[in-house]
Amino acid sequence: MSASGGTKAIVAALAANLSIAVAKFVAFLFSGSSSMLAESVHSLADSGNQGLLLLGGKRAKREATPEHPFGYGRERYIYAFLVSIVLFSVGGMFAVYEGYEKIKHPHEIEAWYWPVGVLVFAIIAEIFSFRTAIKESNLTRGDRSWTEFVRRSKAPELPVVLLEDLGALVGLILALGGVGLALATGNGVWDGIGTLCIGILLILIAIVLAVETKSLLLGESAGLEDVEKIKAAMVDGDTVTRIIHMRTLHLGPEELLVAAKIAVRHDETAAEVADAINAAENRIRAAVPIARVIYLEPDIYNAEAAANGSNPGTAAAPGTATGVSTDKATGTDEGAAAKDSGH
Repeated sequence: MSASGGTKAIVAALAANLSIAVAKFVAFLFSGSSSMLAESVHSLADSGNQGLLLLGGKRAKREATPEHPFGYGRERYIYAFLVSIVLFSVGGMFAVYEGYEKIKHPHEIEAWYWPVGVLVFAIIAEIFSFRTAIKESNLTRGDRSWTEFVRRSKAPELPVVLLEDLGALVGLILALGGVGLALATGNGVWDGIGTLCIGILLILIAIVLAVETKSLLLGESAGLEDVEKIKAAMVDGDTVTRIIHMRTLHLGPEELLVAAKIAVRHDETAAEVADAINAAENRIRAAVPIARVIYLEPDIYNAEAAANGSNPGTAAAPGTATGVSTDKATGTDEGAAAKDSGH
């Protein structure tokens, strides 16, 4: 996994969650707190999630095969989607069930110092993990807001770790509040309410992750910035005069497919067209290094045919640009379309 995959953040979160899971489970055994049981399962599920992210990153590095000619880059999306399922079922649903049972059959918390001490320790460990995730995310976030970063990041690992750590911190605060109120009032129902709130929080986070990774699995185009760079690099005004239409697709977080029909001069020879295509590919790869798979189809641009919607290759399918407007013909809006429609 590359640096942008956030390996350091994943390892930090894994180490924190494993130590916290053990501490929480010990606290549950001594205190009988349902919040502690829910939180220990939550931390154990998070540890498994980090393991899934690391496994996905490793499997995505496999070389392309005849059966999978574009490689295995999307494995990282698949494992990130599995994380959302685990977080929803093992983390969220278990906590909701445990909270309901605790509210229905409350009992007094014993050895209160165990859950309180473990929760304080867990909050400190999660802050360390969350700080690492923020630091790693800032290396690739740029000037985007955190919401934009989560919604538009092509590498799923950092958004997953960020949301998990955020959910863990808020969950720990809820658990501490539930235990504290149960101790202060002598009513174990508060412990169950805290557990129920933790479950609802985890389910909401899992839904957000599922929606975001589903969009990545379906296939997203390049971001607007990369689309503009590709357009500028492809057209040199001499051998490649314009882009009739273009599509991009992420084969993985760091591998981009570019397919375009480009306009060349009608009097060029086959050798000249081939040289123009090779030069355009080199310019694209220099401008956007992750554009590793490029297919360029030469054509003769016909303004009259384009205006009538009959230019070759421009009106064959719904939503295909006609070539009349440079922005539409080059697919400027494709990078925003996937995002604005839910990711």
